[in-house]
Order: sequence, then C-alpha cells, then structure tokens
Amino acid sequence: MAFAKISLVFLLCLFLAFHSETVKSQNCGCAPNLCCSQFGYCGTDDAYCGAGCRSGPCRGSGSSAGGGSVGGILTQGFFNNIINQADGGCAGKRFYTRDSFVNAANTFPNFANSVTRREIATMFAHFTHETGHFCYIEEINGASRNYCQSNNRQYPCQPGKGYFGRGPIQLSWNYNYGACGQSLGLDLLRQPELVGSNPTVAFRTALWFWMNSVRPVLSQGFGATIRAINGMECNGGNSGAVNARIRYYRDYCGQLGVDPGPNLGC
Repeated sequence: MAFAKISLVFLLCLFLAFHSETVKSQNCGCAPNLCCSQFGYCGTDDAYCGAGCRSGPCRGSGSSAGGGSVGGILTQGFFNNIINQADGGCAGKRFYTRDSFVNAANTFPNFANSVTRREIATMFAHFTHETGHFCYIEEINGASRNYCQSNNRQYPCQPGKGYFGRGPIQLSWNYNYGACGQSLGLDLLRQPELVGSNPTVAFRTALWFWMNSVRPVLSQGFGATIRAINGMECNGGNSGAVNARIRYYRDYCGQLGVDPGPNLGC
C-alpha cells in the first residue's frame, strides 16, 4: 500500500512537470536553439522547425519570415550575386567574404540561432547600399571628415585616429567605436583601423550595431530599419537612397523566397 501511494505521488509529480513544460512551451518562450512551431510548442525536429515555424532556427519554407541557419540562408551563390556586381578594382571585393560573415555571425548566438531569411534580406539590402555591393571598406573621403564627439568622456577621441565610416554598415563616431569595441573585446577606440583591415571584425561591428539598434525594430517593417540606420534619409531627406534600399530588399526577398511584408518606406 505504501509503495502504491509513493508511485501515485511520483506519477502526479511527473504529470505536473510535463504540464508545466507544455504550458511554458505554448508561450513560445523557446530557448535560442529551439524552434517555435506553428502551434506554439518548442522543439528541434521538423514538426517544430519545418513548415509554419514561427521563430528560432527554422528550416521549413512555410514560415512567413523563413527561418534557418545563417550558413543555410546565406549561400555562397546569394553572396556572389551581390559582390559580383562590384567593379573588379574595388578593395572590398578582395576583402569581404561569405565565410567571414558566417564566422562573425556565429559569435552572436542570439542572432545565429534565430535569424530568418527576411532578416538576412533586410541586412544585406543595407549592406549593399552602404558599401556599393561590397565595393567599399571605408567611407568615401571619410578620412577628411570629423566624427569626433569631443565632449564624450567615456569614449574620448584618440590623437591621430579617425572614426569615419568603416565596414558593411559604416560604423562611425568615437562613441560607437568605443562601445562596440568594449562589447567585442577589442580596443577600437585606439585602433579603429581594425574594422577596415579584418573582414570578420568588420562584420562583427555591423552585427553589434544591428543587434543593438536595428533588430529591435525589425517587426515594424523595413522602413523602420532604414530609420534606425540613417534616419536623415527619411521623410524626404533622401528619397533616392530610401528607394534604392527598398529595391535591394525586394530583390533579396525574392531570391530568398520570403514575403517583404508591410511598411517598406520611411
């Protein structure tokens, strides 16, 4: 009789634990390495990561945002279709590589484990516009411009160093170099040139900016990401640049087989 009571208690505890985990899963608060299925459960096989997958490392084509691994979404062919449009004499053509982006992305697990095809289309539309199809490593005539916020005591400008745009998202200003370097474990305040000399570092700085300033507004549509990167282009500030970004975005969404969604302009 005592054994029967213990067994009953054990089974009840087991049921409650399973029920608790099921309720938690239904909230779609999955760990970064788990997919949220179309029915709101967390898991890793095709029932979760396949058709209808809502978030996480989705593999199926049925997800509206089109999830998957970084390397699986960003194929060499997709990358080549962009960089091959740059002139043969472009410094960036011998600098940026698909593998350097994937390596950089893998240092951001929260990004690598939850990226979608729509996000890659968004990101590379901006990269394309900022670098001229990966032609430029540094901002044109950037060395002649002063991007020093001299009253910034946390990240003071270093003598003889320029904080002009570098990398695929054109990281600029001493406070961005300082904060980014601090986050990545690099002294970019004293060595800003690292961004223009190492492609993985360049992509890591872009991902740092993306995760902090752009990804939080992804759900608001492509237009919100334009505003996050260069809000001066919005509201008629530079309609040509805005239209170019949208054109690249639509193109890449088409290549990746994902709907562009609403709110494209800013």
